[in-house]
Amino acid sequence: MNLLQQLMPNLRSGRIGIPLLILSILAMIILPLPPLLLDILFTFNIAVSILVLLTSVSTKSPLDFSLFPTVILVTTLMRLCLNVASTRVVLLEGHTGTEAAGKVIEAFGEVVIGGNFIVGMVVFMILMIVNFIVITKGGERISEVTARFTLDALPGKQMAIDADLNAGLISQEDAKQRRQQVSKEADFYGAMDGASKFVRGDAIAGILILLINLFGGFAIGVFMHNLSAGEAFQQYALLAIGDGLAAQIPALLLSTAAAIIVTRINESSEITQQVQRQMLATPSLLYTVAGILFLLALIPGMPKLAFMTFAALIAFIGWRVSLNPNPADASLDEAEAITAAMGQEQAQHLAWDDIPAVESVSISLGYKLVGLVNQAAGAPLAQRVRGVRQTLSENLGFLLPEVQIRDSLRLKAAQYNIYINGEKIDGAELHADRLMAIPSPELYGEADGILGIDPAYRMPVVWILPSEKTRALNLGYQVIDCASVIATHLNKVIRAHLPEIFKHDDVEHLMQRLAQLAPKLADALKTQLSFTQQHKVYRQLLQEEVSLKDIVSVATALVEGSESTKDPVLLASDVRFALRRNIVSSIAGDRSELSVFVLDNTLENTLLSALSIAKQAGPVSLDNIPVEPNLLNQLQTSMPVVKEKLRSEGHPPILAVMPQLRPLLARYARVFSPGLHVLSQNEIPEKVGVNILGSLG
Repeated sequence: MNLLQQLMPNLRSGRIGIPLLILSILAMIILPLPPLLLDILFTFNIAVSILVLLTSVSTKSPLDFSLFPTVILVTTLMRLCLNVASTRVVLLEGHTGTEAAGKVIEAFGEVVIGGNFIVGMVVFMILMIVNFIVITKGGERISEVTARFTLDALPGKQMAIDADLNAGLISQEDAKQRRQQVSKEADFYGAMDGASKFVRGDAIAGILILLINLFGGFAIGVFMHNLSAGEAFQQYALLAIGDGLAAQIPALLLSTAAAIIVTRINESSEITQQVQRQMLATPSLLYTVAGILFLLALIPGMPKLAFMTFAALIAFIGWRVSLNPNPADASLDEAEAITAAMGQEQAQHLAWDDIPAVESVSISLGYKLVGLVNQAAGAPLAQRVRGVRQTLSENLGFLLPEVQIRDSLRLKAAQYNIYINGEKIDGAELHADRLMAIPSPELYGEADGILGIDPAYRMPVVWILPSEKTRALNLGYQVIDCASVIATHLNKVIRAHLPEIFKHDDVEHLMQRLAQLAPKLADALKTQLSFTQQHKVYRQLLQEEVSLKDIVSVATALVEGSESTKDPVLLASDVRFALRRNIVSSIAGDRSELSVFVLDNTLENTLLSALSIAKQAGPVSLDNIPVEPNLLNQLQTSMPVVKEKLRSEGHPPILAVMPQLRPLLARYARVFSPGLHVLSQNEIPEKVGVNILGSLG
């Protein structure tokens, strides 16, 4: 009684239903089943197979039916147990007539194959060939390859997620969801690889069970029930074939469902919609097919009615498709109409409000890229731009201005430009209907597509069709869409132009934040340095992406340093010294030792001599010391070599120099070798060791 009370909640919630179903399936092996129950179970088996097939067709992505491997196992087990139960009935009661094993088996034996066991054998063998050799074999191979490629591509996908997260293209929650999706995908295709073996084994078992029923029943009928050889063979052959067909037709449906699942590509639409979009969307092709069918109908002996009917039907479909306007043309017309409307003069008198303000950061899009900011499509570009702005603002310690996005008919259809303070900084032309595949160091093959250059980092890429995405990922490529390409490029442009973006209003906002955290320190800083002087210092720091998040430490260093100098370069050096741990950590992480290059003694003495001469001539800024042209050529040649050598050995590229030379060399590094970090020797924390790998000169 207590056990029943404990089970009742599970029975009501349905949680115990599947375990009971599996136990009932296993019970069919042991318990004899009456013909009526066999009919019910065969009908249930067919219904489940049809449901699984229709579900596999209607899913938009294989992962939408992640239960499929388990469904294959359970349905295969049910079918085999049902075969055991029906075999028992056929061998025990088959001598009494074809109705002994139930109406379903009798119908398949009498009606489907017309009571002719030879026809039945042929039909059964054809079904087995189609199921085992064509569908099952192909699906098994696809499962193996997909599982292997998915597992091989797993590290690359994880790295791509981390890269998007670090670039600010996605949030922590998005990254977590993507990692779960990647893990779920690997688990699914690994399970499908094993599940395909169930389908293959089921097909083999169907052949063996048919032979057992046929020859076992023949022997029982002749030797135990005194039937003639012909009568026994006729009787048991019909039952065996009916039993085999009743089991193998659902098996064929399930094999087809498995093949559909493993050949699906992740899409946002069902198979029916994909067929309409990819196969029935080009009128010229449909007209060509209709014409070929019409010509075939003219051949003597061909069934003219059939060919003419389908030719007319396909031509009608082509005509209906041709009535729909081209979406690209519609988008262009709409964009032109909007621009024309915006261009109409609405006022008779000009005012200051009529003069457009210059945005700090803006993006212009060609008409084919306007869909990236379409709210109905999820506005992917707007979302990624917000992610870039949020991540950079959090890292740098001040709020970046909003990025304005607008369309422009002055640009090419798939072109975009990025502007800073109204001035075009960079831009590129994309393939709006394709995805950009970036090759990793280790590839398993080459993706098919249009060769191009990544607009942000000038790396060779391949523009692939969306349908090739899964294959490219499996080959080791990182695949990103056009919105991510533009956002990544924007991120790079903003980081390279931070001093131009940082305005006087941002200084005031930093002071307001400082006043909340340390009011007296804020008053002292206002007294020591004006907003303009602070602005110059902050711009010096932002040239090398030094974060202003710790505004209290920054302000403390400025107050202390401003007692002896107002030079923004020297004050920036004082701030860098105060933030040295954060600066080194942002470059090298938690390394306990830095591998660096230093200046050659001759080069160092030459630069110190140039600094001394410049000081004798009057006040000089440490980042603008006059040097000889041949020395500039030497730095221009040597700095990129140093950067690449350190990177090739797995070290962050760092050049350690004397404090008074750091501003000048940092300026040259930004021009000659972006990415080479120039640290003064006093900026390296005491607990961090230094390993000198070589000298620049």
